[in-house]
Amino acid sequence: MTTLLQKETFAEAAAARDHGVSFGDAFTVWVRVAALSFGGPAGQIAVMHRILVDEKRWIGENRFLHALNYCMLLPGPEAQQLAIYIGWLLHKTKGGLVAGTLFVLPGFLSILALSYVYAAFGNVGIVEGLFFGLKAAVLAVVLEAVVRIGRRALKNTVMVGIAVAAFVAIFFFHIPFPLIILAAGLIGFAGGRLGSPLFRIGGGHKDADNALDDKDSALGEETPAHARPNLAWSFKISGVFLLLWLLPVASLLVFLGWDNIFSQIAVFFSQMAMVTFGGAYAVLAYVAQEAVQHYGWLRPGEMLDGLGMAETTPGPLIQVVQFVGFMGAYRQPGPLDPMVAATLGAVLTTWVTFIPCFLWIFLGAPFIEALRDNRALTGALSAITAAVVGVIMNLAVWFALHVLFGQLIDWKGYGIAAIVPIWATIRVPAALLTVVAMFAIFRLGVNMIPLLLVSSLAGAVWYLAGGNI
Repeated sequence: MTTLLQKETFAEAAAARDHGVSFGDAFTVWVRVAALSFGGPAGQIAVMHRILVDEKRWIGENRFLHALNYCMLLPGPEAQQLAIYIGWLLHKTKGGLVAGTLFVLPGFLSILALSYVYAAFGNVGIVEGLFFGLKAAVLAVVLEAVVRIGRRALKNTVMVGIAVAAFVAIFFFHIPFPLIILAAGLIGFAGGRLGSPLFRIGGGHKDADNALDDKDSALGEETPAHARPNLAWSFKISGVFLLLWLLPVASLLVFLGWDNIFSQIAVFFSQMAMVTFGGAYAVLAYVAQEAVQHYGWLRPGEMLDGLGMAETTPGPLIQVVQFVGFMGAYRQPGPLDPMVAATLGAVLTTWVTFIPCFLWIFLGAPFIEALRDNRALTGALSAITAAVVGVIMNLAVWFALHVLFGQLIDWKGYGIAAIVPIWATIRVPAALLTVVAMFAIFRLGVNMIPLLLVSSLAGAVWYLAGGNI
């Protein structure tokens, strides 16, 4: 990778003269984007659009949307991948590395600090009260995500049907998430190729009234020389990132064995990196279920605590998996000090989760021009987005059951299986706080960060008043 960067350094000055954006200016902007990357992928994409398209005018509207649609087809956080893509488009490999790393770094440091507090003081009543309130607000945020994405994606009965089928498949029949996404993609691909208007929805950013034309942006509408397909470069860069990703995983398996906590973390989250289509919400239900039921890394309510951390810190929401790895290693430290093991678990989880994002962009970005105006791929994207709505609804139901009820049972019958609540164990304070949070976010339009903070304080007040948590 050093050789690649050295070769690009000689051409950097010429590239900057071509579009007039120096690497120093870009670095400053990526720091700013990283610091403002709250609110999940929708908020993060909106921040990048406002800064890069509207304010800086570095990239045109169509090219921005084209890059975003490509990123939405990939596994992993689309907002971070969009940052990598635009960083690479501006300043080649070095630009993509800086943009993608800065996008993750603030969230990593913030969640690591919060995880230390959680592990050290999580059983303290006041801390439990804070997270009790946080869970109710996070549930409202997840429900709002279902509505927001549903309004954008479910524009006709076919898309509604795909969403419903996805929910039924994952909630009642436990069909693996990747298979649901694959089936939806194939349906959409076929529909788009046949030219059906029902599959011409797309998944891009909202239309702008005064959209910046590509030709009027700093990058222009011509494809930069380094952005053109080059098989030699693609094979070289993919080999580098495959080694960075898989060599640590293989080393852990060889030296520590399959049953070691670090080996399990490396393998599990490497698998997640390949199937996290549709963003964090779509895959977190599966991650939570595996972490709780199969590995025993978390207790059921703790996944919501971690999601609350990710919601209140900058960076991708999928960064919540860092908390999962942290707690898993903390509870199974082996010969290490628990906090040392937890820190290594958080670093390892982050590494295997985000290194593949660089691989997908650097390998595929030079070939994305072939995706422009491709009806079949647009149809696949539309159907996948619709299926993701159903999967997110599964996440919302799963979280709601664990937040609002003290006991759940497994119900089986008629060839299906599901978890159902024992209604006598409903947590009335949690239900009331959830209703208030939903009213605040849906009717009053309260921003997410104030909502989460106020809900946390409400939980703490409830605990101090002697309420049960």
